[in-house]
Amino acid sequence: MLFQMVSLVLEVLAGLVAGTCLLRFLMQWQRISFHQPLGQFVFAVTDWLLLPLRRVIPPWSAWDWSSLVGAFLVKLVQYSLLWLLAGGQGALGLLPLVSLVGMAQLVVSALSALVLVLAVMSWVNPGSPMYSLVARLSQPFLRPFQRVVPLVGGVDLSPIALLVVLQLIGMVLASLQMNGLP
Repeated sequence: MLFQMVSLVLEVLAGLVAGTCLLRFLMQWQRISFHQPLGQFVFAVTDWLLLPLRRVIPPWSAWDWSSLVGAFLVKLVQYSLLWLLAGGQGALGLLPLVSLVGMAQLVVSALSALVLVLAVMSWVNPGSPMYSLVARLSQPFLRPFQRVVPLVGGVDLSPIALLVVLQLIGMVLASLQMNGLP
C-alpha cells in the first residue's frame, strides 16, 4: 500500500512538472506569449529545471529541446525512484525506455484533455481569451483531421476523430507498459 501511495504522489508531481515542460515546449513552438497568467505559471513551475538545461541544450529554430529533455528527465527520475522503492527489481537499463513511454502517455493524456477543454469551451464560451489560447495550442493537432473529416451540419467533428486516435495510441502505450517493453 505504501508503494501505491508513493507511486500516486510521484505520478502527480512528475505529471505536473513534466506536463508543464511539455506545455512550455508547445507554447514556444506556437509562439504564444508568456505575458499572461498561464505563461507566468509555466515559467514558475519549469524555470528551475529548464534554465540550467538551456546552457547545455540550446533551442533550435522554433523547437525548445530543453523543455522536451526536461520533461523526459522528470519522468526518468519518477521511474527511477519507483524502481528503487520496489527494491531494484527489473532491468535498470530499461528505465529510459519506460520513461519515454511514460512521457508519451503524458502527451496523449494532455492532448486529450486539451481537445476536451476546447470542445467544451466552444459550446460554453467561445469568445473568451482562454478559448483562443486553447484553440491555438490544439490547432496543429486538429488541422490534419479537419482536412479529412467534413463538417456535419456545420459541426466540426475533427476533435472527436483526434480523441479516438489519441485513445488508440493510449491503449497501445498502456499495453506496452503492462506487458513489458520489447
